[in-house]
Amino acid sequence: MKITKIIFALSFTTIAYYAQAQTTDPAPSKYDQHKVFTPLFYQQNGNQFRTAGGAPSAKYWQNRADYKLNVTLDTAKHRVSGTAVITYTNNSPDGLPFLWLQVDQNIYREDSRAQATSPVTGGRFTNKNYTNGDEIKGVYIITNGKAEKADYLVTDTRMQIKLKDSLKANGKKIDIKIEYAFDVPEYGTDRMGRLNTKNGWIYEIAQWYPRMEVYDDISGWNTIPYMGASEFYLEYGNIDYTVTAPAGLIVSGSGELLNPAEVLSPTAMSRLAAAKNSDKTVSIRDSLDILNKNSYPQKAMLTWHFLCKQTRDVAWAASKAFIWDAARINLPSGKKALAQSVYPIEVKGKEAWGRSTEYVKNCIELYSKEWFEYTYPVATNVGGIVGGMEYPGIVFCGWKSQGGELWEVTNHEFGHNWFPMIVGSNERKYAWMDEGFNTFINKIDTKVFNNGEYYAKEDVQKAAPAMFSPDADAIMNTSDVIQPDYLGFAAYEKPARGLMILREQILGEERFDYAFRTYIKRWAFKHPTPWDFFHSMDNAAGEDLSWFWNEWFMGTMSLDQSVKAINYNDGDPSKGSLITIENLGGMALPVTALIKEEGGKTGTVKLPAEIWQRGSVWTFPYKSTSKVTMVTLDPDHQLPDVDGENNSLSGVPIAKGVTAASVIKNYLDAIGGVDKVRAIKDMTINASGPLQGTTVQLVNRFKSPDKFDYNVTAPAYNYVLLHLKGIGDSVSIIQQNQPINNTTKEYQRHLVDRFAFFPELDYSKNGYVITLDNRLYVVNDNLAYLVITTHPDGTKVKSYFDQQTGLKLKQVTDVANATPTEFADYHEVNGVKIPYDIKTVMLGVPVEYKVTTAVANTGLSDELFK
Repeated sequence: MKITKIIFALSFTTIAYYAQAQTTDPAPSKYDQHKVFTPLFYQQNGNQFRTAGGAPSAKYWQNRADYKLNVTLDTAKHRVSGTAVITYTNNSPDGLPFLWLQVDQNIYREDSRAQATSPVTGGRFTNKNYTNGDEIKGVYIITNGKAEKADYLVTDTRMQIKLKDSLKANGKKIDIKIEYAFDVPEYGTDRMGRLNTKNGWIYEIAQWYPRMEVYDDISGWNTIPYMGASEFYLEYGNIDYTVTAPAGLIVSGSGELLNPAEVLSPTAMSRLAAAKNSDKTVSIRDSLDILNKNSYPQKAMLTWHFLCKQTRDVAWAASKAFIWDAARINLPSGKKALAQSVYPIEVKGKEAWGRSTEYVKNCIELYSKEWFEYTYPVATNVGGIVGGMEYPGIVFCGWKSQGGELWEVTNHEFGHNWFPMIVGSNERKYAWMDEGFNTFINKIDTKVFNNGEYYAKEDVQKAAPAMFSPDADAIMNTSDVIQPDYLGFAAYEKPARGLMILREQILGEERFDYAFRTYIKRWAFKHPTPWDFFHSMDNAAGEDLSWFWNEWFMGTMSLDQSVKAINYNDGDPSKGSLITIENLGGMALPVTALIKEEGGKTGTVKLPAEIWQRGSVWTFPYKSTSKVTMVTLDPDHQLPDVDGENNSLSGVPIAKGVTAASVIKNYLDAIGGVDKVRAIKDMTINASGPLQGTTVQLVNRFKSPDKFDYNVTAPAYNYVLLHLKGIGDSVSIIQQNQPINNTTKEYQRHLVDRFAFFPELDYSKNGYVITLDNRLYVVNDNLAYLVITTHPDGTKVKSYFDQQTGLKLKQVTDVANATPTEFADYHEVNGVKIPYDIKTVMLGVPVEYKVTTAVANTGLSDELFK
């Protein structure tokens, strides 16, 4: 499930205005090494089923579920009906007097538990329309070919079948037949549904048959109800299924199509054969075929027959509106599979779904090479109403996705074919074991795909305040417990970042990759727990990582490393330096320190996380030969440090005679001088930047003396991320297409300060107080003066100016919920220099805008700012 699709991504980052409040004096340390490096993290020993080393033992068992499904799609009634025959194998050592099944269509009932627990404000997993759920017509136990009515009870999304005689242990089987039907909801909690296009409905069908609950050696029956956010935990087996639908519909499903000659025209068969031997995308059904009755067999109804082996689930899609193209997938073993895409004509073309099959082919090949070979014969991407959802061998992606965003969602959903389709973890309890692991491999894949076409280096440090916000949830929670605004962090980004830190900072790529592949190989088509993963990684990597699992997955500790002092042996820099660092947060991670000297020498010191076993303060030697000008921790912003302000310390004193007033004057002179700045009466700046796979546009307008209009949109989705209009001290706000009316006057003042028109022109007026901090700061490897401006209402603004050029490098209002903005790459507009590179945090996500055009004195109307 892809939650970082732009319309959803920002739903979990409304907390993003949280930023670490900037303070001159460091806060007391929260760090306690005894809590991080506890020797009692592991409470479970190995047993006869799971080893202490994190592998299945010789006596490991799991049950099996094989299905024969036959359904009909009624497009007039939007209804699916049919039968399911389940062969359930009890491989456990326990007799089973009853069985539990999932009937997930019941989530769409108005009286469902999910509906009762959904917020009135709605959300991604909230019902938008109701059905009768799974309409069970009959449940039977089949013995020696005879069907006998079963004693069953449906409770919300679960069905219990009470057996006359217990199903015996150690491989005994039972056959269950269920007759059922359900209406296809238009919006199925973003996991299934139907979309009306100009050429007909697109049906995306999932959770469409009664499925066995998992009985395992951990909990017995896993019967947590389906509530919407938490996904699925399923048994493996073979699924043989047929879908009967009106002729003219293309049906695409999990597994292999067994009867192509019965449902496809000779032309389509020929094109399909060509696609199976082509590394380039081949069109199988184009826009002309959609309206051509000769493009399919002339029958009223056609039955499509599929088989998916060694799978935990199947899904399918059907539509007359589908364009269909495909290409060959080349697997490491020499085997071949088929990448294909089906989507409506409205989104064809190379800027949109015309590249979908290319994306499918590449991500499957990359994951197969890096981690474990893809196991299904076909990989299908469906463009429809579902924004992003995964099933074995088939995924549903938003039909309006395009460009980098389509790559992102396609890559993510197909990554799920490794987690949880191959490694069958319990999604209902541990979303991070599939969403987090998948997000991690997505990041590696995106860096490689097409030479990094959609790759953008992440600024982990800037994203940290949102990820570790005061109301953060721990990773080790179920999806239904994690608050919706934080789900994207706790289930996706934070576990993915944890694995990346292990790979890049703690273990190194070779050790990590071997351990991660070992975990996948051990648990392919099995059911690992979090403890199996932790133990397996420890043992295969040869490292006790219990401290890391403890701090990263179990709680909400944050990281705050700081540079405390720079001293010299005998007071002489040439005899070496002693650099003292402090851990102010609760988390321990390795340290990377970049050290620059007055004489030009630069060095890097790397320290392991174990230095923090000694306490919150650590001093290390550095062989300096001249005075140290600056020390910067985590210079590449690879760690989620919540306060980057204290990551650097300068060893250079401020020169005599420098004052706050002189720094402000130097800045105004550097950008062109006061007269030229005052001559600009209005300005319009257009910029753009990447944000989670899509392009966001910024239009920033100013008009002297006190008007601004700041508008950030995602044009591909007609979506307003943030729109601010200000006149004087009055600001109106639209965030994520919704007006925001409950902001404080203090926060509105922050917005005025942040977006004001050259505010430094006002600093000499009565009521403003400007103060120069008593030391130099480091901003993006530049020494900078810090000027603190107190406004007449008491609001403080911190501005950092380059010691050498005088240009402004960074600004932040010193209030809660403020986010810093960084400036670089100044260019002249009407004789005044403005930054063409602007870095900020947009709703919790770092974004870098590049200015495309900037014009001044065009006579902007006052009406634009109302």
